[in-house]
Amino acid sequence: MTSDRVDQHTVSPARRWNYWLGGKDHFQVDRDSGDQIAEVYPAVWTAAREGRAFHNRAIRHLAGEAGIRQFVDIGTGLPAPDNTHEVAQAIAPETKVVYVDNDPMVLAHARALMVGGSTTYVDADLREPEKILRAGELAATIDLSRPVAILLINVLHFVLDDEQAAGVVRTLMAGVAPGSFLVATHGTADFVPPEISARLQATQPSGPAAIRPRDRARFSAFFDGLELVEPGVVPVSEWRPERDDLPAPIETSTWAAAGKK
Repeated sequence: MTSDRVDQHTVSPARRWNYWLGGKDHFQVDRDSGDQIAEVYPAVWTAAREGRAFHNRAIRHLAGEAGIRQFVDIGTGLPAPDNTHEVAQAIAPETKVVYVDNDPMVLAHARALMVGGSTTYVDADLREPEKILRAGELAATIDLSRPVAILLINVLHFVLDDEQAAGVVRTLMAGVAPGSFLVATHGTADFVPPEISARLQATQPSGPAAIRPRDRARFSAFFDGLELVEPGVVPVSEWRPERDDLPAPIETSTWAAAGKK
């Protein structure tokens, strides 16, 4: 499925992530970029799977124990097994979900697959949080006077400027009711040797697929003023794990956390 706006010659973060997850919605430019990164950091395939597994665990916790019935998934990416609405609505069928992305291929899929009274899509960029909060599609689905979960899964590292990234999170959380949650993951170089980190940065394309890794302190700062959900800021596989054979942090190079307003 494609759209007239789809650029088949520029790396797309959503399509490259889909490639690492074993999906089929990507072009040669995305596979080439994904393979270049995997050549330097072969564990990227594990990191992608573990990021998806965290997404599912976090949603089950929020829809179950925390009782959240509204989710805004920003940087949702291409459809994959266990999308946010599928996981949440399996626990609470009345749950409302709004997906937000600016990738035209994601939009094409969303228009075909994710439209309904309880699930909708906003075509917007994370860097414009006010536009997201004011979107008519969001207002028609989500009641911002009630608690909502803001999901920023593997997307904040595409906002390269630290102050801009912090401002995005502040704006989003200021626009939601007390009792709301922020759930985020973020790529980091904390666990890899400096020479590997340098080689990874050298593989990064310019444009929307470029990544800004952040250390634990910078990632933790996104949750300032929020009450961290146990176990706090941890490597992505170690957030409420459901199995014992966890990959080492170097195999995921991703921080994860959830916090309550």
